[in-house]
Amino acid sequence: MEYISTEKAPAAIGPYSQAIKAGGFVFASGQIPINPEDGEIDTITITDQADRVCRNIGEILSAAGTDYEHVVKTTCFLAEMSDFAAFNAVYEKYFVGKPARSCVAVKQLPRNVLCEVEVIAYVG
Repeated sequence: MEYISTEKAPAAIGPYSQAIKAGGFVFASGQIPINPEDGEIDTITITDQADRVCRNIGEILSAAGTDYEHVVKTTCFLAEMSDFAAFNAVYEKYFVGKPARSCVAVKQLPRNVLCEVEVIAYVG
């Protein structure tokens, strides 16, 4: 196993890694819309939060030697299912390969954000 870490994405806010590479895949922890420069959540809307989450994921994928096109599975968590369409509008700009996906609404997310996304990607 190889631990993946980059300063271009937020540091873990708990006892976990940004991602782990194992068996030809990278397993990235869920990303929330934290600005990696200051550790703050500086976005309010679901659209802006989803965009920040996707950019954070992109940095982790890059650090692991892969990219969005090699993502095979995502799990998406929304604070409100009413944000589904707006979230999808951002998501589809990044995950153009249409990986397998689960998307659920949850009672609450860390730091009361509106969305969180975790990914599994192929690295070969």
